[in-house]
Amino acid sequence: MISLGSLFNRQQPALLGLDVSSSSVKLVELSRDKAGALLLDRCAIEPLERGWIMDGNIEKFDEVADAVRRLIKKSGTRTRNVAMALPASAVISKKIILPGGLSDDELELQVESEANQYIPFSLDEVSLDFCVVGPSSTSSGDVEVLIAASRKEKVQDRQGLAEAAGLKPVIMDVESYASRLAAARLIESLPNREADTMVALFEVGALTTSMQVFCNDDVLYERDQAFGGAQLTQLIVHQYGFSPEEAESKKRSSDLPQDYESGVLKPFVESLAQEIGRALQFFFTSTPHNKVNYVMLAGGSSALPGLTDAVTQQTSFACLLVNPFAGMELGNSVQEKKMRRAAPSYLTSCGLALRRFQQ
Repeated sequence: MISLGSLFNRQQPALLGLDVSSSSVKLVELSRDKAGALLLDRCAIEPLERGWIMDGNIEKFDEVADAVRRLIKKSGTRTRNVAMALPASAVISKKIILPGGLSDDELELQVESEANQYIPFSLDEVSLDFCVVGPSSTSSGDVEVLIAASRKEKVQDRQGLAEAAGLKPVIMDVESYASRLAAARLIESLPNREADTMVALFEVGALTTSMQVFCNDDVLYERDQAFGGAQLTQLIVHQYGFSPEEAESKKRSSDLPQDYESGVLKPFVESLAQEIGRALQFFFTSTPHNKVNYVMLAGGSSALPGLTDAVTQQTSFACLLVNPFAGMELGNSVQEKKMRRAAPSYLTSCGLALRRFQQ
């Protein structure tokens, strides 16, 4: 079993959600007020240089650890327990059906026996975990169990990163699970929400856009595509002759020439909307489904001006920009303007922070 706590761990005290992506590290800390309402105590972002994290792998450990230390200092938190996540590509997950009424020890033995069928590595090389989802809908008296496994070195890399920054990793999650948890809270509060609302969630990162389609607790489709905000940076480099570092900095600070919006940004937004439209069409042609109720956009490049309108125009579906902190009270240390500008970037870290309150 996984040594640093469960992939599905429950009910921690104070907890940080720490998301390590290819372009930044992000931190969220949540609590509840006396009335039980969610309170955003802290959120902070620290950028990473390109190449430090590649395909979910930590290539420059010391540099990323330094960035996490800066992030902790910037946030002002004293909390040391942390929830982290592995990219979905680093995790093998599978739902299996097992007999109901097994003891914990019997369940663990059964899971390890079943896992051999699905994991192409020796069980000695993996961190393996499971949770009982609930009664089987197809087999009376049985239970549905979700198993998740990852190579030990992938888990140890994340664990070591936290420890190098003086943190104690207590939960190792999966990025897509955490982002769904944060998105589900927002979906529940949508006006005129149908009972079985189907959502296509696109997390537009620097190098990759992750797509998930889900309905209630069921994930219908997942796919990663190789497009993201870094392509906009490359267009800025080609258009104006800046270095990649200059282009990224000017993009973040909106310090670009007057023709940037019409000559570079607008065509890129249209291209991004077309990619999202194509991804949805691929989902429709490869499944029995032909519509979604909402398209939700998250990630660092999702807040580009005009993108939600362009996606609606391209797909004919309602498109929403995610603010994972919607409906939360703000703590004294949160700079509201800064938080709102970067809010879509925090979806995964917010989902990790929400693990604190799961029963």
